[in-house]
Amino acid sequence: MSLLFRSKKPEQGAKVAQITGVRRFIMFIVSNIQQAVGSLGELWRTPFASLMTIAVLGLSLTLPATLYVVVKNSQAIGAQWDNPAEITVFLDKQMSPQQVQTFARRVELMDAVASVQHISRDEALREFREYSGFGSAIDYLDSNPLPDVLIVTPVREYSASNRASQLQRELAGESGVTEAKLDQDWIERLHALIRLIEDALGALALLLCVAVVLIVGNTIRLGILNRRDEIRVMKLVGATDGYIQRPFLYTGAWYGIIGGLIAWCATFVLIWWIRAAVLRVTELYDSQFRLQGLSFNELLVLWAIAISLGLLGSWIAVRRHVAAIEPR
Repeated sequence: MSLLFRSKKPEQGAKVAQITGVRRFIMFIVSNIQQAVGSLGELWRTPFASLMTIAVLGLSLTLPATLYVVVKNSQAIGAQWDNPAEITVFLDKQMSPQQVQTFARRVELMDAVASVQHISRDEALREFREYSGFGSAIDYLDSNPLPDVLIVTPVREYSASNRASQLQRELAGESGVTEAKLDQDWIERLHALIRLIEDALGALALLLCVAVVLIVGNTIRLGILNRRDEIRVMKLVGATDGYIQRPFLYTGAWYGIIGGLIAWCATFVLIWWIRAAVLRVTELYDSQFRLQGLSFNELLVLWAIAISLGLLGSWIAVRRHVAAIEPR
């Protein structure tokens, strides 16, 4: 074989053809385009097997994408209630209306307080009668058992949990206050739940990405083994490992490109399905919240992840198996 590829000395007076860098670059681009189109043709020749691999890649990315939408909307809901925190101050029932007004005015003048809302005893009893469903039973009471309530909203600097708790203790120590309750515990529970979902989403997404890489790698490995004799012949005539590996890498890229499109469609369908259920719930609570889907940039990121996983799986397979095939 060495005789076939031994360069001959040019005869005297003959010119040696020189390939310029621009022409070499053009030849490289044309060769890559031919190999990319050829790898797409190989997928078309085995449509069922190729579609199975592509569907697994696309549907594996659909679940993390949908969960990401759920987490994103949960964070949007939590942000609406995150700042500022509210402190509910229950006053002594023995305080007169004038004393209540004076105390509310004094609290409102504090530097850490943004606003104060006063709910009188009569107003609280009226709301309780209207919304509790015990209106007839309340009529049998001799006196109003409910106290005056102040809803204290701290400034933004005191909306964090630790500083809001400090303001709560300060208000609880005021004369005439029976109890001061910080309405932020449930927000902290909500954020803890969101963080738990984020961690679970990250672990699930990582496992699914590893599964996609393994599936693509195994599919490419089978393709390499099926073309073992062809690869040996190509190496005999001087083809490099990089040239042989390139079509398989393009095959992995096609898996990612088409699988990303499937992930787009499946995610859109799931979000549309969930949006209908969310709309029914928000109507019951008279809320204006609307479920937000994936933005255009997020769809591009999802597509890039799908292509990267396809390339990674094919790269792992070709680096190991193509190099292991040598002509005897």
